[in-house]
Amino acid sequence: MNAARWFSASYGEARARFLRAAARNDIAVQSHLLATHRGLEDEQLATDVVRLGPPNAKRLLVTTSATHGVEGFCGSAAQLALLYDKPLQALLRKLDVAILIVHAINPYGFSHLSRTTEDNIDLNRNSVDFGQPLPRNEAYDLLDNFLVPEDWPPSRANERAIERYIADRGEIAYQQAVTAGQYTHAEGMCFGGRRKAWSTQVLQSLFTQFGSNCQRIGWIDIHAGLGPYGHGEKICFGKAGTEEVQRARDWWGADVICPGEGTPAESTAWGRVCDTLRTACPHAETAAIAIEFGTVPLVDMLHMLRADTWLRRHPDAPESQQHALRDEIRAAFCCEEEGWMGLTLGQSRGAILQAVYGLSRTGERSH
Repeated sequence: MNAARWFSASYGEARARFLRAAARNDIAVQSHLLATHRGLEDEQLATDVVRLGPPNAKRLLVTTSATHGVEGFCGSAAQLALLYDKPLQALLRKLDVAILIVHAINPYGFSHLSRTTEDNIDLNRNSVDFGQPLPRNEAYDLLDNFLVPEDWPPSRANERAIERYIADRGEIAYQQAVTAGQYTHAEGMCFGGRRKAWSTQVLQSLFTQFGSNCQRIGWIDIHAGLGPYGHGEKICFGKAGTEEVQRARDWWGADVICPGEGTPAESTAWGRVCDTLRTACPHAETAAIAIEFGTVPLVDMLHMLRADTWLRRHPDAPESQQHALRDEIRAAFCCEEEGWMGLTLGQSRGAILQAVYGLSRTGERSH
C-alpha cells in the first residue's frame, strides 16, 4: 500500500483534497467557516463535514481530525481514504450504520502547525463548565516561566532547570504538570480557555444535528505524538467501571486504556473534548476513544509543545526561525517515513471497522 499518497503537505492541500474527493464521489459537504482568521498561507479556514451510510441509520460513528491542530495530518489522511473506501461504505449499508467525518475540527491549528486554536486554546481541555470555578494546576504555575523562556532555543540553564524537575519528580509528573490543562496563563501551554472555543461550539452543534435521533453513537478522535512509534493506543476517558468503558472494550478490544483505572499511559486532564458528546446526546448509548499514534520520545514531544507556545508569544521572530520551528513541530507529530504512515492508516481503518461492527450489534456482549 502506498500510504504516503493519502497524506497532505499542508492544511490547505488536505482540505482541497477532501472537498475534491467528496465531489468526485457525489457526497454532500457541510462547511463551517472560521471567518475571523486566515491560514498560514492566507487560505480560508473551515471544518468540513460529510456523512456516509444510510440516511435513517440510528447508529452513528463520528471520526474527528486535528483536535490538536498540527496532529491532523494522519487523521486527515485516514478520513480522505474513507471517502474512497467502497467496501467499507457497502458495509455501512449492510449493517445500517452511518459515519460522520469531521475534517479539521481545529483548522487554525492545523494550518498554522500549532497544537492550539486561534485563541491558543487546547481544544481537549475546553469542555468544562465555565459557569463554575475552574480547576487550578498549581504544578504548572511553578513551571510556566521555565517552560516558555524569553529566548529560543532555551539556554543551558533553562534546560538544566527542566532536567532537575524531571530528575526530582519523574517524567510522568512532568507530563502531568504540563499537559493536564490550566486556566490561568492565557499565553501558556495547554490553556483550557475562559469560554467555549469556536471549535467546541461547532462540535456541540454537529452532535445535536446528527445525533439527536441516534440510539448508539461511537467516536474516534485521531491524535499523534504520544506513545511508542507507530503504535495506535486506544484511550477511553469514561469513568472507570462504567458501562461506557465496558462498551468501548466490547467494540475496540481489551487493550483499550482507561486512565481512571490508574494506567500511566495518559495523564489525568480536565475538559476532555469527549464530554461534548455526553452532554449533547445524553439519550444515546455512547463510547468514545482517542487513538494516539506514537511519534517521538515524550520529552522531545513536550519540547516541541514549548516551541509552539514560544512562537505564539513571539510573532515578530525572524521568518527563517519561524519556518524552521514549524518544520520541527510538524515532524514531531507527523513522521514522513512510509512505514509510520502505513501503520496509522491501517490501525485507523481497523478501529473504524471495529466500531462499525460494535455499533451494529444489538446489545449482546462480544466474545
